[in-house]
Amino acid sequence: MVTAVSDITLASILAARRAIAGTAIETPLVPSPYLSSVAGHEILLKMEMTQPIGAFKLRGAANAIFALPDDVAGVTCCSTGNHGRGVAFAARERGLRAVICMSKLVPRAKIDGIKALGAEVRIIGASQDEAQLECDRLVGEEGLVDISPFDTPPVIAGQGTIGVELMEHRADLATVLVPLSGGGLAGGIALAVKTMSPRTRVIGISMDRGPAMVESMRAGKPVDVEELPSLADSLGGGIGLENQYSFALCRDYLDGTILVSEAEIYRGVQALYFEDRLVCEGGSAVGAAALLAGKLDDLEGPTAMIISGRNIDMKLHADIIQGRDVVLGDLTLPGKPYARREPD
Repeated sequence: MVTAVSDITLASILAARRAIAGTAIETPLVPSPYLSSVAGHEILLKMEMTQPIGAFKLRGAANAIFALPDDVAGVTCCSTGNHGRGVAFAARERGLRAVICMSKLVPRAKIDGIKALGAEVRIIGASQDEAQLECDRLVGEEGLVDISPFDTPPVIAGQGTIGVELMEHRADLATVLVPLSGGGLAGGIALAVKTMSPRTRVIGISMDRGPAMVESMRAGKPVDVEELPSLADSLGGGIGLENQYSFALCRDYLDGTILVSEAEIYRGVQALYFEDRLVCEGGSAVGAAALLAGKLDDLEGPTAMIISGRNIDMKLHADIIQGRDVVLGDLTLPGKPYARREPD
């Protein structure tokens, strides 16, 4: 059941900012000359891939874990990779046991990164929903605390700190482009941005293979979607039929959503590498993908694009950069050498 979100406010986001200071960094906001030339407006990249774990997820995970009492047995979570890395990092800071539950769709690079931080990893089933069942067992039988990847106020408030930084750095932003998955990032940023600057648009961008939040918003309620392999693997998974917070935030605060194809994400990863010299995972590239595909032709001023993480399998990244075919489950994505889109 969707409930009110009154306990997630700008004040709680500002409190989260104080709580995570020193663990999650304030990331740079830098211009992309090439994407700006394509857009006809200034495009600024919010470099969340420079966080200590290589992704924004550290913000929400740290805020939630630092608020726990001293006598907890440990923490667990269900993750497509980056949230698990954030939970593992923050749990290590607190000296807590961490068990990260993941599906078979999660890339090996993300699993190895979590293990390197000292957490236990459990691979369960072929979807986030199946992995969540193991989290539920750990909570019920071993007393661990489940740190939701997106649907809990401390996590959403932590992700919302990005929105505060954006508006402090550039109060004139006309649009913010946010990768959209379970809605913790998009909902938190949108709440912060729209509270500080109601005129600024916030657009959520997802892949077109299993976009759970977009399908739920279209249906007017949380719905199940089939989880499919994607270059934007960090955006996979459902939002939970009992979603309490992130669905309502996205419904109430996002100004729109855009879907991009796997081929468009492929091109976005290439563009960020060749034009901005960035190694980014597919979920980070959805904003660039939408822009280069002509799906953002209505931009009207300075625009911030969240570059959410860099934790891509480097063999996959090399295949994309070199224009080779990529296999995504039963889908073979034809390779294509990078071709620059010239400004209109």
